[in-house]
Amino acid sequence: MLQRIQTIYLLIAALVSGGLIFVLPLWTSAEGTEVFAKDDVWILAGFMASAVLSVITIFNFKNRQTQFVLGRLNIILNFILLGVFVYQSLTLSGEAAASEKGIGLLVPVFSIVFLALANKAIKKDEALVKSVDRLR
Repeated sequence: MLQRIQTIYLLIAALVSGGLIFVLPLWTSAEGTEVFAKDDVWILAGFMASAVLSVITIFNFKNRQTQFVLGRLNIILNFILLGVFVYQSLTLSGEAAASEKGIGLLVPVFSIVFLALANKAIKKDEALVKSVDRLR
């Protein structure tokens, strides 16, 4: 059913992963130019994969177990993106390549929070269906 709360959480996660990356800068270079996710192909591909996976998870509402697994995979993908950002911010310190970290580095964190809330709601629905099946 598309009118469940996990659909809202997954939609917000898709919008955060697919939309905010074009608005929020990841960091500011030493020259003063803002670097966005669209400037690096691999980071852009990771964010777009996360957004597409969230949309696929929304429309897989008939199979809650698959929906839960896709949510977990999306969380892992966002942790990988977060790890890449942490690695870049630790190895490129000072004025070398990333002089100022942007708010865009927190986009995977927001996405992880909404995906975890969606998985919690999916698990709750699965428990409800199993409890109703026991009563039959």
